[in-house]
Amino acid sequence: MKGWNSYLSMKTTDNSVANDLIATDFIEVGLAAKKLADHAIKLGVLGLGGSFFQWFASIAAIYLLVLDRTNWKTNILTSLLIPYIFFCLPSIVFQVFRGDIGKWIAFVAVILRLFFPKHFPDWLELPGALILLMAVAPSLVANDIRGSFIGLLICLGIGCYLLQEHIRASGGFRNSFTKTNGISNSIGIILLLVYPVWSLITWLL
Repeated sequence: MKGWNSYLSMKTTDNSVANDLIATDFIEVGLAAKKLADHAIKLGVLGLGGSFFQWFASIAAIYLLVLDRTNWKTNILTSLLIPYIFFCLPSIVFQVFRGDIGKWIAFVAVILRLFFPKHFPDWLELPGALILLMAVAPSLVANDIRGSFIGLLICLGIGCYLLQEHIRASGGFRNSFTKTNGISNSIGIILLLVYPVWSLITWLL
């Protein structure tokens, strides 16, 4: 009888230890799942934010490019917008112009520029240069540097340079936000800075 009681006592102890181990395992699994969910949400928010700002920056750069080619001419160096758009344009659009569509557009633009210069308006020079750049850029630049840390630094440098040149041309920081022509350009250039700054922050996190 005494042996039977000892056996029951040992069995109860073993069951308690097993239950404690199972409970501990469940707690660890719950903590791991929580951490995984937190990281997934964080990466998802950062990724969506980066994609949103990338589209926004591309639209802002194209807007400034169009604005400078209309009656709202400014003194900013518009040609710098071409490499900026090249490095920040969303991949889905970039790959379209890097394929046969972009090559055909670049081919027609070069033919018109060489043999029919009178039929090639001046306002098409920069857009044509952008498409030509996307179509013929080496893989090292188009695939490796574009979208990398170096590409983000180039975009940030272009945005900072355009902003300080625009402020200087406007006669000061205050005038760049008070003059009629200056407000739209100032907002557009500031939007150029949002994407590289956000992407660099997420890159470092």
